[in-house]
Amino acid sequence: MRRNLAARLGVWSAHHRKTAIFGWLVFVVLATVIGGASGMVTASEDEMGVGDSARATKILDDADIDEPAGELVMVTARTPDGWRDAAADLSKALTATGDVRGLKAPLPSEDGRDALLRFEIKGESKDAADRVEPVLDAVAKASRDGAEHGVSVHQFGDASSEKHLTDLLSDDFKKAEFTAVPLALGILLVAFGAVVAALLPVGLALTACVAAFGLLSLASHQLHLFETTYSVMFLMGLAVGVDYCLFYLRRERDERAAGRDADTALRIAAATSGRAVLVSGLTVMVAMAGMFLSGLLLFKGFAVATILVVCVAMLGSVTVLPALLAGLGDRIDAGRIPFLNRRAKKGVHASGGFAGTVLKPVLARPKFFAIGAAVLLLALAAPALGMKTEQLGLEKQFGSDAPLSVSYKKITEKFPGGPAPARVVVKADDIDAGPVRDALGSLTRKAGDGAELTVHKTAGVAEIAVPLPGDGTGAEAKEALHELREDTVPAAFDGVDAEAYVGGDLASSEDFSDQLGKGIVPVFVFITAVTFLLMLLSFRSVVIAVTSIALNLLSVGAAYGVMTAVFQHGWGAELIGSEKVGAIENWMPLFVLVVLFGLSMDYHVFVVSRIREFRDRGMDNRSAIREGITRTAGAVTGAAVIMVAVFGVFGTLSMQDMQQMGVGLGVAVLLDATVVRMILLPSLMSLLGERNWHTPRYLRWLPEISHEEEAPAAPQQPGWPNAPVPSTR
Repeated sequence: MRRNLAARLGVWSAHHRKTAIFGWLVFVVLATVIGGASGMVTASEDEMGVGDSARATKILDDADIDEPAGELVMVTARTPDGWRDAAADLSKALTATGDVRGLKAPLPSEDGRDALLRFEIKGESKDAADRVEPVLDAVAKASRDGAEHGVSVHQFGDASSEKHLTDLLSDDFKKAEFTAVPLALGILLVAFGAVVAALLPVGLALTACVAAFGLLSLASHQLHLFETTYSVMFLMGLAVGVDYCLFYLRRERDERAAGRDADTALRIAAATSGRAVLVSGLTVMVAMAGMFLSGLLLFKGFAVATILVVCVAMLGSVTVLPALLAGLGDRIDAGRIPFLNRRAKKGVHASGGFAGTVLKPVLARPKFFAIGAAVLLLALAAPALGMKTEQLGLEKQFGSDAPLSVSYKKITEKFPGGPAPARVVVKADDIDAGPVRDALGSLTRKAGDGAELTVHKTAGVAEIAVPLPGDGTGAEAKEALHELREDTVPAAFDGVDAEAYVGGDLASSEDFSDQLGKGIVPVFVFITAVTFLLMLLSFRSVVIAVTSIALNLLSVGAAYGVMTAVFQHGWGAELIGSEKVGAIENWMPLFVLVVLFGLSMDYHVFVVSRIREFRDRGMDNRSAIREGITRTAGAVTGAAVIMVAVFGVFGTLSMQDMQQMGVGLGVAVLLDATVVRMILLPSLMSLLGERNWHTPRYLRWLPEISHEEEAPAAPQQPGWPNAPVPSTR
């Protein structure tokens, strides 16, 4: 009988252990070294955006006009004009750093208690964050000195905020790395009760992440990336890498506990769990490819990163893992921990004891439990009906108490529109032509006080900075931006031979949100179609394919509802160190949708494959469901706990979008592994009965793949190459 691909890979790896292991190590080292030498290329501002805001940025980039990194420092006193001495001393200190240019005279506020210092960081704006440290030190010293005299100092600007963001991302990534890995290791120690068995999945997952990091750096030269992409890659890589190894290793341990010899147990694991890993990994990768249809560079980067790390983790699980298991044999249980190794003594069924207890009433009253589980998930999803999305501003992103958020809020309160004005970019063949000059002048006057016109004659480009009301991000500012785009700018340049686009932070956010709205439909259609087709090919069942999509949608809906309740409404946000922000990050719903559709296949393929395996052995539908779920309960529980732990770490990081992502994914995986896989899936499959496995006449041309392993309890000959092999019909 012909072996499936996973079995052939496992047989080859076990027979060529040294080649497989050293080949993996060489691959990881080469990918890391070459990727590190090439460096990562980050996206430029015009690549990050879409719509008119991106066109405005591209005009400036094409003309080689560098937007200087502007900084604002506000000096506040208790009495009118009480800021003058502190502002004068700070101006001298800033000039003395040698990194400041264009320092303007202090601009007083209406009540005279505040003054705004405006300046730029010397050199190219892309390097400003690396040179802003002396300026930050000067401002910090002024703040300390001023505190003695009742004077406070707040700073916000392009360079200071970028440096803060970069440092925060670096610190958060280190926190995630040094917290998630020990957590995963601790969970595996409890699951296996042995040090070696726990170290193996974590080690393979980390090497997969390291290799994928190098490959992603190479890929970034073709598709430029956002800085957050690496954090997403690590999160996904550690989660799926550990899960894939856990599924494989747990099946091998189960077969050994059932009395199989080492070679046969490993061969069965390769043919069954290895196949499930391949199907699951392929489904995840294809689902992630749907993000390319979003039309946004951010999601294209996420797609490349997740596809790479899932592919590497999947290949490691079906190649180097069987080689290591074949080499270790029963030494995989080395380093046993007292009181944590009971399962090895009790046998294979110990892991399904709790699952069997839960399943007994579920299978006895499937209709009641199916309705109950569905109602629970729909109730959790209910808050999502009022979900609001937006590109979270600094105050919401970093928390209202963060120093940068406080400075931004105080500056915008006293000097509205200052930190984030709209920017009208105009390009003309002759920027000095009379009609163009008149249009620029008219638009500048209509923009009101604070509007600044800058003309770059040699480049044929002009810019007008237009302050927006409020903090530059709220409803009032959005209304002003809409009026500027739809009425003011078109009216000023009507009949003028020039291009005029409105850019700036708020314009970029609005354009990004508009593109998200357009992109989510094709992405959703793609991933649902792909999931349907892959499940149809794997199980030759329309019912299995349709129910897979339905269960995924329920998990996604519940995740949306919990995210909305926690972060938009603030229900329990303080429990994770967060706060109510009134909205969900605009890219989060699409990202969570795609990731969860992919990740849920880990459990679904693994569990349904085992159910089908028992069904192929001749069991009736209900018995196959009971055996399949109880036999996979330990692996699914362990995998889910690890994923929830990893995602939970991200839920405790500093940035709001990372918190939302961690909580959303963590809750969805938890519900998927408990309510969906332990209650809703078995009750629904029990109600559907033989319809689960029915192949319509018009689909009987599909290849019939066996999900069971035909093998005796012991190999016919000592060596694996001579032992019986799994079949694929």
